[in-house]
Amino acid sequence: MIGSRQSLPIREEDRGQRLDRFLAEHLRLSRSQVRRLLARGAVSVGGRSVNEDAKGMNLQPGPVVEVTSFARPEDQRALPAPDRPLRLLAQGAGWLAVDKPAGTPVHPLQEDESDTVLNAVIARFPEIHGVGEGGLRSGVVHRLDVDTSGVLLFATQESTWQPLRGAFRDHLVEKTYRAIVIGALEGEGSLELPLVTARHRPARVRVAAEAERGTARGVQLGVLRWRSLEVFGGTTLVEVMPKTGFLHQIRVSLAHLGFPVLGDRRYGPATDPIAVPRQMLHAAHARWAEIEASSPDPADFAAALERCSARTRAS
Repeated sequence: MIGSRQSLPIREEDRGQRLDRFLAEHLRLSRSQVRRLLARGAVSVGGRSVNEDAKGMNLQPGPVVEVTSFARPEDQRALPAPDRPLRLLAQGAGWLAVDKPAGTPVHPLQEDESDTVLNAVIARFPEIHGVGEGGLRSGVVHRLDVDTSGVLLFATQESTWQPLRGAFRDHLVEKTYRAIVIGALEGEGSLELPLVTARHRPARVRVAAEAERGTARGVQLGVLRWRSLEVFGGTTLVEVMPKTGFLHQIRVSLAHLGFPVLGDRRYGPATDPIAVPRQMLHAAHARWAEIEASSPDPADFAAALERCSARTRAS
């Protein structure tokens, strides 16, 4: 549902406030939601349209900030997409686990989008609308990168969303990923890296310098364990067990270790020893309390493994 135009006068008490903080406060939005409003040209200041570059603008009293076609996040509805395929892995009281395909976003960012996992879920489980954050994030308790495949959990009841979301927040959910990395990585180990989001659109994460830990804004510790499953010469199949859930954590951590995920153009090389259609990272298993689900290797991941093995046999 598209809302009406919002007019927000800039008052004396707003003097010097950043535009993004002003909008977040007055519209009760997150900073990321504000950035999306700015990016789609829905905001004007004093009659002049502004974009995302204006998020840090210092406001002065007098002009009016206007937001067009505004609907509060909790009032938005994800479009049901019954024709989109949905593979259900497991379900129980108030929750379900689906097999997320690579290349499919978890949830829509705008009401007119219909090509996400949530669009397919809400067509089969309409009761999920309004659960958790509601709106276009109804029932979402965690996320996977667009090009990462595998187990994705949703809550279909508020009574399940609260504890399950809390379990993710408190790092209680056991998660296992399978990754094909570039290079011969042997043995096993653990990593604890201070991570920070260096860029939002498109997202990019970096390892913070030691001097930034505890001082730079947004630095969080990314913790994971890994073990080598099979070395194919120039590539390795690795199992990764992340403790935390920072954005791009596995990809950044493995690249920092010197073994980037095969096909990862953001943190790895421009070309790979084996051409693959996307980053070879798959969420294979998730478990917390009675909630548990597993996803087998998808076809493109299995094909990449076979090519890695074939290259080893041929050498």
